[in-house]
Amino acid sequence: MIGDEACPLPGDDALAAVAGALDESGHWAEIFDADCRYVFMTENARWIYGLATPAPVPLGAHVYSAEAVQTRMDYPGGHFPIEIARSGFLRAGPWLLAASGDDRAALRAAVDPRLRDLVDEIEHAEGLPAAYSYTFAGVYGATGIPVEIRNLLLTVRRSDGSVAGYALVSKPAVGMATLARLTALGDLEHFERMGRVLAADRRPAAILFADVESSSPLSRRLPSAAYFELGRHIARAADRAVIDAGGLVGRHVGDGVVAFFLAEIVGSESAAARGCIEAARTIGEALPAVARESELPDDELRMRFGLHWGATIYVGQIVTSGRTEVTGLGDDVNDAARIEACATGGRLLASKQLVERLDPGDAAALGLDLDRVKYTALADLPSATDKARRDAPAIAVCEV
Repeated sequence: MIGDEACPLPGDDALAAVAGALDESGHWAEIFDADCRYVFMTENARWIYGLATPAPVPLGAHVYSAEAVQTRMDYPGGHFPIEIARSGFLRAGPWLLAASGDDRAALRAAVDPRLRDLVDEIEHAEGLPAAYSYTFAGVYGATGIPVEIRNLLLTVRRSDGSVAGYALVSKPAVGMATLARLTALGDLEHFERMGRVLAADRRPAAILFADVESSSPLSRRLPSAAYFELGRHIARAADRAVIDAGGLVGRHVGDGVVAFFLAEIVGSESAAARGCIEAARTIGEALPAVARESELPDDELRMRFGLHWGATIYVGQIVTSGRTEVTGLGDDVNDAARIEACATGGRLLASKQLVERLDPGDAAALGLDLDRVKYTALADLPSATDKARRDAPAIAVCEV
C-alpha cells in the first residue's frame, strides 16, 4: 500500500511510459496491469481522492478486490460508498470480463464479495476493445453531491502487440470545450490553493474587503455596457493582486471584492498580514489605469479598503451546481466589512489586530514603523458609519 509517498512507476516499460506521461500532463488516471491489478495512480487522482493528502494506492490489488474497494471507501472525501462501487463495477464490467478471458468464475473469485452477485449481469463484450468509454455517478468529495464522471479506458500494448495493461483516465462528464471556457483565465496556483480549503475549517487569516466609492452615480452616468466593462476590469485587477500576494479570492458582490490570506498557505501570520496589505495597495495603484480604460478621470475611481485579522474565521469552499467560491464566516469577517465602509476617500484602513501580526522584517518591507503607528477607534473616525459605531466602535485602525 502506497501512503503519502510518491507512487513509483510500474516495472513494465510500456505501462511506465503511459503512467509517466499521464502524471506529467496532470491527468486524473489509474494504471492497471493485464490482470487488472493496480500498478500506478497519478498525483492528480490521488489528490482529488485524498483531499488534504494524497490518497493511498493498493498496489497489486485487483481494481475491484475487497482490498481495493475498501481502500476507496475509506477515502476521506467519501467518494466511493458501496453503492458507487457496485455502479462502477457494472459500468466497467464488459472490460473486466474481457480482460479475464470471458471467465466469469475467475472474475467472481477476484472481486469483493459485495460485488459477486453482479458478475452474471455483466454484458458480454466481443474481445478486448482498444478504447472503452463509460459514464457513472460519483460523489464530489466533502460535499456529498452526486456528479457524473466520464471514464476512458485504454488498452496499453507493448511493441510486440501483447497487452501490458490498462489506463483509466477520468474527468467530469462536462465537455472539454466547456471546461476550457471556465478555466482558461484561471491561475493554476490559485486553483491549488482553493483545493486546500475544500473542507471548511477554522483558519487564522487576514481579511480584505474593498468596494468602489460612489458606484451609484457612476452606474447612472455610464452606459450599462461601459459600466459592466469597468466592473470586469476592476475584478480582474483585484483578483490578480490578491493571487500574486498569496491570497484566496472570495466573492464578488457588485463592485466589491473579498479576499482571504491564510497563514497555513503563505507560511505565517506575518506573511498573511503582509500579503493582505500588499494586495490592497496594488489594487489601489491599478485604479488609475482601470479608470483610463473606461475614459474616466484618474481621480474619479476610488475604492474603500478594510483590512482585518481573523484568528478563528471559518474558511472553506462553497460548491453548487452553478459556481465554486471560497468564503469565510465569523464576527471578524463582519468587522472587516465595517472597517471598509469607514474607509472613505480611497483610504486603506487596517485594524490593530492585523498590523500587529507583522514581524519587523515584513513591517519594514511595507514601510511601516510598528513603534510609531497611531490608531484610532472606528467610532472616533469622522467617516464612521452608524453600523460601525453600533457594531464595532472599539476596533482600532490605522492607514496603511
